[in-house]
This record gives sequence, structure tokens and C-alpha cells, in this order.
Amino acid sequence: MRFLCVILLSLLVAAPLCAQKQKREPLTEAQMEKIAEAGIDPNARVVLYTQYLNEKADAIKALTSRKVSDARASRLNDSLQDFTALMDELGDNLDQYTDRKADIRKALQALTDDTPRWQSILRALAGEPGFSLARKEAIESGEDLAEQAKRLLQEQADYFRQHPDETGQDRAEPK
Repeated sequence: MRFLCVILLSLLVAAPLCAQKQKREPLTEAQMEKIAEAGIDPNARVVLYTQYLNEKADAIKALTSRKVSDARASRLNDSLQDFTALMDELGDNLDQYTDRKADIRKALQALTDDTPRWQSILRALAGEPGFSLARKEAIESGEDLAEQAKRLLQEQADYFRQHPDETGQDRAEPK
């Protein structure tokens, strides 16, 4: 009897753990490997993130032309969540590179050129109950990233104009 109670108790404790959703990963294994290979090269990492965001934006745009269905709404919801997570991850990377005074102007220029296109794709997507919250969060995250990239590009232009000897660096070295 005691053995049966232990088994039932174990099942009751384990059931909610199995039901928990696994955290979605916005990048594939190959993409994560490329990001890792870029290592501490800030420009390469920002370029890769921008490329992956372009791919996600194209996938979202392709889904918008499909027939309205629950499956489409679910895929759009997942894609929008991945897109948002990736933009947030890129924003975190930009914060780190800014603190290091890494020269990422070239990659930032490409990023600032692409963010308006992403925003137009997100805004053109009509909100539906299945993904309206994910769409709203993606738009907000995109606006934040666009603003951050534009601000950082200006800050970097000013900084490297005053410190031309540090142009092209991956991080500021103490002097």
C-alpha cells in the first residue's frame, strides 16, 4: 500500500513538469553555431543577427499571404515570438558592444537600414486573436531596436570622430 502511494504521489508531482512548455529557441542549431563561431567579433555577430532577423521577417511576410486558419495563426504566433526574442537578444549584444566601445558602425548601418522594412512587415500584418499579443510585442521590440541602433550609430560616429586612433577596434583598451 505504501509503495502504491509513493508511485501515485510521484506521478502527481511529475505530471505538471511534463506539461510545462519548453522554451522556444529562435535560432536553429546551425545558426547558433555560426553566432558562436563569430565569437567576440562584434561586427560579424551583428551582421549574423541582422541576417537571421531578415530571414524571420521574410518568413512572417510569407505567412501573411496564406489562408486564415488556426494553423497559420499558431505559426505566426511562434514566428513573431522568435522574431521578438531575436531582436531582444541583438539589443543585449549591442549594449555589451557599446560598453566595450567596439567599432560596429558598419554593422549598425546595415541594421538601421533593415529595421524599417521589418516594422512595415509587422504593421502590415493584420492582428488576429491567435497572434495579436505576439504582433504587438514584436512591433514594440522592433521600435526599441531601431531606436537603439540609430542612437548607437550616432554615438559611435561622434566617439570615433573624437578618437580616430580607436577606429576598427573590437574593444577599448585601457591606456
